Amino acid sequence: MAETLIAGVGATDFGEHAGRTGRELFAEARSSALEASGVSGSDVDALYYGNYMGETAEEQSHQAPLMAAGIGTTNLEATRIENACASGGYAIADGVRAIESGAADVVLVGGAERMTNLETGETTAVLARAADELHEGRPGLTFPGAYALLADAYMDRFGGSRDALAHIAVKNHANAATNPKAQFQSEIDVADVLEAPTVADPLGLLDACPITDGAAAAVLVSRAYAERNDLEAAVSIAGSGRGTDTLALQAREDVTRMRAAESAADAAYDQAGIAPEDVDVAEVHDCFTIAEVLALEALGFYEPGEAITAAADGETTADGERPVNLSGGLKAKGHPVGATGVGQLVELTKLLAGTHPNADAVADAEVGVTHNAGGTVATAAVHVLEVDS
Repeated sequence: MAETLIAGVGATDFGEHAGRTGRELFAEARSSALEASGVSGSDVDALYYGNYMGETAEEQSHQAPLMAAGIGTTNLEATRIENACASGGYAIADGVRAIESGAADVVLVGGAERMTNLETGETTAVLARAADELHEGRPGLTFPGAYALLADAYMDRFGGSRDALAHIAVKNHANAATNPKAQFQSEIDVADVLEAPTVADPLGLLDACPITDGAAAAVLVSRAYAERNDLEAAVSIAGSGRGTDTLALQAREDVTRMRAAESAADAAYDQAGIAPEDVDVAEVHDCFTIAEVLALEALGFYEPGEAITAAADGETTADGERPVNLSGGLKAKGHPVGATGVGQLVELTKLLAGTHPNADAVADAEVGVTHNAGGTVATAAVHVLEVDS
């Protein structure tokens, strides 16, 4: 099985890009990744591109050939991946599988989303389509409401508090404050979170990620290609896993456990030959503060009911024993849906390579994990990244 190396990464700033199209955003990220990699566009065998809401936001379907334009070759396979908020993570997984199988030596993975050009209500409605239309959409459940239900269920079963959730938001804003790619580069405190307007009790405005425009890309290559072309890659993808759960929350036996993420993590860890305790740093899908709690437990970093106080106890902060979301996470860096999973890969690659603004916090890190989830984690993609020796 061929090994997958990350030859280069690139991304736009995450935030509002008024007047810029999705194709323009992705062109910037794609060009940055190719330039950083030292790989000729003519060598790219395949493009796997994540996008969720292009039909509504830009009235544009059939985006794969559109985003392949400008790579430098038309002799490639181009595929759009749509798996809600996990679209980018699944694009990476398809790229890894293509290299591991020997079907490709060079793969461009990426994603983009244009969201801020829509009214907030319209964006909320489009995002709600990633839930079960019959059992959740028709009754009017949106994702803030769905994650509020998860937070209630979690705290009813295990305890916890709004204050503990607020520390997660505070931590991630502190990380984003030193990340020039982040949408929110300002710090907040616990009082700010607790006093913010309620979105869906017990979650407030500062418990939720923003609406975001942005794009991200990465060039993945086989080790054989890297050796033939004298490429040096600081980071490899040692494990890749995907998982699925029921779409509707009501069909799940236990809504406090994210089975899709557990399955994805188990597969990624098994392929990489590691255990949760071997992970030094993580980028997880914190679309809401409670989502970070659920992710940390699904990844095996904490037993069920224990992750709620991780940020408040300083365990997942920049100076903690296992920093989480040094990029700022979705919460503060931003969440351009189709780009998010690849954006996590970009951030973690830079952290492990020592080129990220917050890399000093994990100067000795050798193993990192990305966790990208779709909807209420009906789908999940987990990747294990390692410093390449």
